[in-house]
Amino acid sequence: MLTFDTVTALRVHLADERAEHRRIALVATMGNLHDGHIALVELARQKADIVVASIFVNPLQFGAGEDLASYPRTLHADQHRLAGAGCDVLFAPPVEQMYPDGMQDLTFVRVPRVSQGLCGVSRPGHFDGMATVVIKLLNIVQPDVAIFGEKDYQQLAVIRAMARDLNNPTVIVGAPTVRAPDGLALSSRNSYLSERQRSIAPLLHECLIELATLIRQGQQTGQLLEAYRQRIETAGFELDYLEVRNARSLAPISHDDEQWVVLVAARLGNTRLIDNLVVDLRGEWPRRDR
Repeated sequence: MLTFDTVTALRVHLADERAEHRRIALVATMGNLHDGHIALVELARQKADIVVASIFVNPLQFGAGEDLASYPRTLHADQHRLAGAGCDVLFAPPVEQMYPDGMQDLTFVRVPRVSQGLCGVSRPGHFDGMATVVIKLLNIVQPDVAIFGEKDYQQLAVIRAMARDLNNPTVIVGAPTVRAPDGLALSSRNSYLSERQRSIAPLLHECLIELATLIRQGQQTGQLLEAYRQRIETAGFELDYLEVRNARSLAPISHDDEQWVVLVAARLGNTRLIDNLVVDLRGEWPRRDR
């Protein structure tokens, strides 16, 4: 696996690959890789000849008081994992490469509608910073396909809307959430959990499964949400939101929708956890996560 830390060197290398008519896939990460990230690389391997992973802890998507300074940076271990998964190229730039003129007067990308509400309420500016760095990475790598995890459901919706609205030719592919055996969605931030918190954390996924089942049975959604909000808070979480939205647009649900998505965000101590579950109102449920 080759590692590049400058835009110029990466572009020169990928130009050679492109000249050989090789299909390129991008997996964008912030590092501290776990099995969920590796699953993205494996899916990218199936869809392209050359897999490019990026590791960049993007300051723009961290708000005041969030964990930018303490976010785990494990480049050497990440390189080993990526190489073992068949990644061909790692792009690991310093901040100065991504934002050579600083961040104060930077051009931002803002994606309305899908970025509003849910995580957009408690993390103001987060999706602007995320969308900005993703479009930069798409412009730098110019991949044929880019793989993003469905665990960050609103993020994936924002990226899809951005690519569509800006006529970016990259095919955006969502990859199923990878879970621990007890159902907890894998996340780099899970390492922040204490032993006791880790034992409580799978309750979020349990609640999503139960909620989705009851919704499919026709029970009243508003009453269900209120009951499960209380259950989550009673278990020791500080709930950010528990909502049901249209699975494609994240708009409020309608009885004409074919798919809904149940989304949750909550804190255990200082650790913010998110999860979601798509409810297909047309066919078999539940959808199988890896």
